[in-house]
Amino acid sequence: MTTAPGKGTGTTTEAGTVPLWRHRPFVLLCGEQIASSLGRQITALALALLAVTGLGAGPFGAAALLALTYLPGALLSPLAGVLVDRVPLRGLLVVVTAAQALVVGSVPLADAAGQLTRPHLYGVAVVSGALTFTLSVGLQAALPRVVGPDGLLGANSALTAARTSGQIGGPALGGVLVGLVGPAPALFAGAAAYAVEALFVLALPAALNVRLKAAAMSPLESLRSGLAVVRAAPRLRRMVLSGTGLNLGSGAATALYVFYATRELDLPAWQLGATYAVYSAATVAGALLAGRFARTAGLWRATQVCGLAAGAAVFLIPAASLGAGFALLLAHQVAYGLTGTVWMVSMTTTQQLVTPKDMQGRVAGLVQAVLLTTVPLGALAGGALAAWLGNVPVLLGAAAIALLSAATLWAPTVADEPPAR
Repeated sequence: MTTAPGKGTGTTTEAGTVPLWRHRPFVLLCGEQIASSLGRQITALALALLAVTGLGAGPFGAAALLALTYLPGALLSPLAGVLVDRVPLRGLLVVVTAAQALVVGSVPLADAAGQLTRPHLYGVAVVSGALTFTLSVGLQAALPRVVGPDGLLGANSALTAARTSGQIGGPALGGVLVGLVGPAPALFAGAAAYAVEALFVLALPAALNVRLKAAAMSPLESLRSGLAVVRAAPRLRRMVLSGTGLNLGSGAATALYVFYATRELDLPAWQLGATYAVYSAATVAGALLAGRFARTAGLWRATQVCGLAAGAAVFLIPAASLGAGFALLLAHQVAYGLTGTVWMVSMTTTQQLVTPKDMQGRVAGLVQAVLLTTVPLGALAGGALAAWLGNVPVLLGAAAIALLSAATLWAPTVADEPPAR
C-alpha cells in the first residue's frame, strides 16, 4: 500500500515515488470508473426510455424512476459508510459490483419472457441505486488508502476524467443500441459493463481488506463520530448545505429532462444521447482543469465560482423551449458538465482531506446522504408540478433554486482547520 504521494501527481511506495498512471491500484480504479460509467449511462438512458416509450410512463412516472434511483442513497448512505469502515473493503466492493450486473440484467430477461412490469422496473431502480451509492462511498474511502492525502486532488481529477471518458461513449452507445434493438435488450450491455467493473475491483490489492478501528465501535457511535468531523469543518459544512439546494433544483430538472426533450422538444433518441455524450466530454475537460484551477484559485474559491456557474447553467434547459432546443440543451450540458465537475472534485477533495483515514467511509456516507436527500424530493416535486403546471414553469423554478443555493457559497464563512493526516 501507499504511504504518501508526491506533489499530487504520484504516489510513494516501497519502490519509491511512482506516477499515478504507473501505480497499479490507481490504474485499476481508473479502469473500474470507465466500466462503471459505461454501465450507468447505458442503464440510465435505457431505463428512462423503457419507462416512457415502452411502459407508458408520464411526467410523474418518469420523475419517480429517477427519484427511486436516488432515494436509497439518501436513506442508506450513512449505514453504507459505517459498513465500509467495518468490513473488508475489497470484498464489499466485489459483492456490490457483481450484484449490480445481476440486477440490471434481470430487466431484459423479464422483457424477453413478457413479464416486465413497472413495479419490476422501479424495483430495479431502487436496488441499483442502493448498490451504486454503496459503491460510491466505498471508493471514496478507498482512494486515500491508495494515494495518500497529498495526491488526492490529482487523483480525484484523474478518476473523474476516467469516469467521464467512459460516459462519452456510454450515452451514444446506449442511444444506438436502443435504436437498433430497443431499450430492454440494450440493458444487456449495461449488465456486461458492470460485470467487467467487478473484475477490476477483484484485482485491487488485498490490503484494502484490512479492518479499521471502527470495527470495535457500535454503529451509532460510528455515525456520531462521522458527524463530528463534518461539524468541525466549516467550509465542508457550507459546501454540503449549498449542494443540497443545488441538487434540489438540478434534480427536478434532470427528472424531467428525458420527457421534456422527447415529448415537448421532439428530439430523436440519437440527439438525446448526443446531449449526454457532450456532457461527458465537458466533464472530462472539467476534470482536466479541476486540479490546476483548484491549486491556483484554492479549493474554496474553485467551489464558489463553479457552483454559481453550474446553477446558472440550469436556466438553459427551459430556454430550449423558445427554439433551437437541441443547441441549447447541448450548451447546458457543456456548461453544467464543465463547472459542475470542478465543483465536485473540489468538494470531494476537501472532504477527504479533513477526514481521518479510518473515518472516510462514515463521513463520505453522511455527506452523500445529505447531498442526495434533495434529489428524489426535487424529482418527485418536479414531476408532480409539471403534470399540473407544465414543464417549462417547473424547469424555470428549478433553475432559480439551483442558482440561489449556489450563491450561498459566497456568504462569509470561517476557514477550516488544517487537514487531518
